[in-house]
Amino acid sequence: MENGISPSNHQRTFILGNGGSGKTWLARKLAEPLQLPVIHLDDLRWEPGHNGIARDNQRAANEVKEAGEAEFWLMEGVYGWLASVVLDRTTTLIWLDLPCDECISNVRERGMQGYGSEESFQEFIKWISEYRLRKNSSCFAAHSQLFQAFRGSKAILKSRDDIAAYVDNALGTL
Repeated sequence: MENGISPSNHQRTFILGNGGSGKTWLARKLAEPLQLPVIHLDDLRWEPGHNGIARDNQRAANEVKEAGEAEFWLMEGVYGWLASVVLDRTTTLIWLDLPCDECISNVRERGMQGYGSEESFQEFIKWISEYRLRKNSSCFAAHSQLFQAFRGSKAILKSRDDIAAYVDNALGTL
């Protein structure tokens, strides 16, 4: 974890990570005290009320770009291709790189939330388990590449303890 995190660094924060890594949880923890509106990429990627039915890629990218033009925001999501749309405006990049078994456990604890069927839910669990094997913009290699190329303030958090310490550090500067 890097030092020097301050509220001004969080002006436009992006949280990246595997499904179940805690992106939404961390966004909620940071957004209210830092007074940042939260943008969930899932809300822009999927048809409303239909997790698993993708919206047109260009439409999703355009909406992410438009949201990223605001002066203040906190975005979170797994989609590297959508993250890349706003990384040039991002002031802080946080990568949650937790072990896949922890991510799966987190998803199992929160339940089927919008997956519609047990089969869809199990497909999502399998997808999470393949994070380090997948070859797309939502995989470990793609996230690593985005993180390494990013030149702003950044942190890689590899455990719940890292995440808790990051929150304490970020909010302790208020």
